[in-house]
Amino acid sequence: MTEEQGESHAQGEGRSSVSTAFESLAASWVPPWAREVPQLQIEPASDSPPAPPVDSAAPGDSAAPEFGPQEQEVGRFAYGDAEDLPDPEQFVPGMSDEQLRGALESILLVVDNPVTTVVLAQVLEEPTTRVEAMLQQMRADYDRPGCGIDLRQVAGGWRFYTKPDYASYVERFVLDGQQIRLTQAALETLAVVAYKQPVTRARVSAIRGVNCDGVMKTLVTRGLIEECGTEENGAHLYRTTQLFLEKLGINSVEELPSLAQYLPDNLDEIEAS
Repeated sequence: MTEEQGESHAQGEGRSSVSTAFESLAASWVPPWAREVPQLQIEPASDSPPAPPVDSAAPGDSAAPEFGPQEQEVGRFAYGDAEDLPDPEQFVPGMSDEQLRGALESILLVVDNPVTTVVLAQVLEEPTTRVEAMLQQMRADYDRPGCGIDLRQVAGGWRFYTKPDYASYVERFVLDGQQIRLTQAALETLAVVAYKQPVTRARVSAIRGVNCDGVMKTLVTRGLIEECGTEENGAHLYRTTQLFLEKLGINSVEELPSLAQYLPDNLDEIEAS
């Protein structure tokens, strides 16, 4: 057998073995939806305490299902006892005083409810005693004349509050948006939308004779009008909102006063022109 014939014979045997292997793989292939899902194996850490024993339920008691060791381990991890949580006193201080204070101020500025010292220590991974000392120092620093912020320890946690001396200014600021009256331009624009809705901004501007884009945005921000679709040309349509009805004390726009007595006799001619 020549060298070329030997090489050709070897290639033929290679193709045959590949074909046989492929046929074997195809014969033993199982689609993904028919495969058996392997059971998740969860091994506890070497330094983890053993899982507490589970009280066995009476045979046939459907209200107390039996759980295997794996389910017990998963449940203990998801619903861990209080002693399983990290002890903040075991943390080693890693922040400087400036960093710790800045982090505490940032967290306390965004919380909705008082936060306990332990939670703050666990989040920052700092000892509880150090966090508590910094909070006390911060409270003393804020308790000075001319400072409007007050750091209080209430309901078992810490949170920023405004000082009572400036309550009137805070109240004025919070209620400012509700007490400001609409401008004449805003009232006119709102009236056009109320009586012509649904209406586009271009139509409102044409009726008033001035550009109303800014006023329309203000009315949308105030919640008095809203978008309600688009025309064929893509222009947005606007209508009044439920808040508008509440402010006027009416149930629907049909209860708006009639404008017939205020309209000129040649209204049709004016609109046609």
